[in-house]
Amino acid sequence: MQTMDIARQLVELCRQGKNDEAISTLFADDVVSVEASVPPGGNREAKGLAALRAKGAWRRDNHEVHSGTVSGPWPHDDRFVAGFQFDVTHKPSGQRMKMDEVGLYQVKNGKIVREEFFYDMGG
Repeated sequence: MQTMDIARQLVELCRQGKNDEAISTLFADDVVSVEASVPPGGNREAKGLAALRAKGAWRRDNHEVHSGTVSGPWPHDDRFVAGFQFDVTHKPSGQRMKMDEVGLYQVKNGKIVREEFFYDMGG
């Protein structure tokens, strides 16, 4: 698949809430995922599909999502960006916040090999 095909498919699966399907079908086994920040004791970088799935499970376990939208994708050579806007409550603290996040994805050999996230959790 070409970069834009993968980009469109990722955005559509995320809009449908099918994140696990996106990971299974669109990401390389050795994908690297980089966060802009992490909770205390966490790691900014996750490597491999198992780590990516664990990151998703942590998010689901620790956040109640009230609403969300996905925008894009916007391509650039072997990369693309997608936008994510969420209204969530952090379950342990009860703090409700709005998250505005951009994901930068790199594609090689028909799979996403790297994702980097940029976000503002300004509320």
